[in-house]
Amino acid sequence: MATAQLNGITIGYDDERGGGGGTRGTLVLLHGHPFDRSMWSPQRTALAATHRVITPDLRGYGESTVVPGTTGFATFAADLAALLDHLGVREFALGGLSMGGQIVMECYRLFPERITGLLLADTFPAAETPEGKAARNALADRLLAEGMKGYADEVRDKMVAPYNTEASARVHRMMLAAPPEGAAAALRGRAERPDYRALLTRADVPSLVVVGRDDTYTPVSDAEAMHAALPDSALHVVESAAHMPNLERPDVFNSALRTWLARIA
Repeated sequence: MATAQLNGITIGYDDERGGGGGTRGTLVLLHGHPFDRSMWSPQRTALAATHRVITPDLRGYGESTVVPGTTGFATFAADLAALLDHLGVREFALGGLSMGGQIVMECYRLFPERITGLLLADTFPAAETPEGKAARNALADRLLAEGMKGYADEVRDKMVAPYNTEASARVHRMMLAAPPEGAAAALRGRAERPDYRALLTRADVPSLVVVGRDDTYTPVSDAEAMHAALPDSALHVVESAAHMPNLERPDVFNSALRTWLARIA
């Protein structure tokens, strides 16, 4: 675990090279809401033998500084670019889950020349609807007023399928640990995100779309639409998983990542 002082905040991150020293390139993974970089530990462990794996805590989560208010996706992207500059990383494969996947799209909008491949897991590219904006801002207000527990209890069985008991307990602990101010700021920023659907049609790097078969937040149909839009993509539907297939079925998820990374190499 390490931290860096960048863009006026502290950014917590893991930079894992393992025995292979990252000889096959760098993989950067962005967590979703309301999680932290520890959600990627099965991927760091599995892939560090061949790749340099960097997993940051987004601003407002984990060991990174909580900045109240609104955190727009361009700010998350600028934090990531500053961290990778600090670490001397010019080019990298970039992946994210849920909100992290949307931030991946923002990064590709802002600095596509640095990104060698895209992983979009359990996410979707459309802008928020007016109803969705209202719901995200209302949830932000609720988290500030009540804290994380009520929300975490309510969404637990949508984040992780209830039959995946070990992953469910882990994800619930992560949600409870999230700072309400950071989660609320991200929700307000997420409500104002742009529409990335046209951007995906111009993505000229190997891409992987992954989704849990039982995901109700971002159903398989959303993943199929992204796969159809991306010029060079593969689609992997993870059986017996919901919104967090990287934790619910890590072996299956990691196998799909290895195939995608081999295409990039």
